[in-house]
Amino acid sequence: MGSATTQARTATAEALASTSGVDLDVARELFAAVGTVSGSAQLSGALSDSSVPAPARAGLVSAVFGSSYRPATVALLSSAAQQRWSTSAEFVEGIEELAVRATAVAESADIEPELFSFSRTVAANGELELALGGRLGDASAKGALVTKLLDGRVSAGTTLIVSSLVQNARGRRVRALLRRAESIVADQRTRIVATVYAAAPLSAEQQTRLQNALSARYGSAVTLNTVIDPTVVGGLRVQIADDVIDASVSARLADLRQRIAG
Repeated sequence: MGSATTQARTATAEALASTSGVDLDVARELFAAVGTVSGSAQLSGALSDSSVPAPARAGLVSAVFGSSYRPATVALLSSAAQQRWSTSAEFVEGIEELAVRATAVAESADIEPELFSFSRTVAANGELELALGGRLGDASAKGALVTKLLDGRVSAGTTLIVSSLVQNARGRRVRALLRRAESIVADQRTRIVATVYAAAPLSAEQQTRLQNALSARYGSAVTLNTVIDPTVVGGLRVQIADDVIDASVSARLADLRQRIAG
């Protein structure tokens, strides 16, 4: 990712923070805009072309989306289009990130654990992963399948994110899309996500103690996603981004074997 895109993502997130009236309908329109822009190389190129004056790019957004989208949606798209992006593909990803962030703003439920739970379901079911992530198949049918699986079981925001992403995967794997969305939601809500590998489910007291310890260490609220892994044997292995805290019995045994082996 280029430095221009990094700055553009920050500016777009700041624009979201200052925009009023952001609800799930706005988020839904932003996801729809991702499909429109990604489906037209001419449009995505024009909106991300830094040689074109920013006001002209904003004007193109108004011309394409102004008559059918809400003012808040158009304002957010215009803000994104006026930034400098390293590539047109990264511009599309920037709008998609904006849509996920808007969903996190509009939805009060805990989206992160719902996304994680569904990603585990997908990981455990090869047929489902193929149905949602295969290059073949109708995009709307994939969205309908997600709605059928999740309707009434998770928040409307989670259903919107998952159904939108699988309908416009652009060659990316479903589990990777869900992990990225989970990370974006956590960042929008000023949280970090910790994946905890344990041999058995944690009690409520254990979860609270672990959350408090991790919050104190990282200086931020922490969302725990627990994976039951018998190979851990005992103790815990915690992963936060690239940081791994391995206090599992299996890790101690492996270390002991290495010491014995010399």
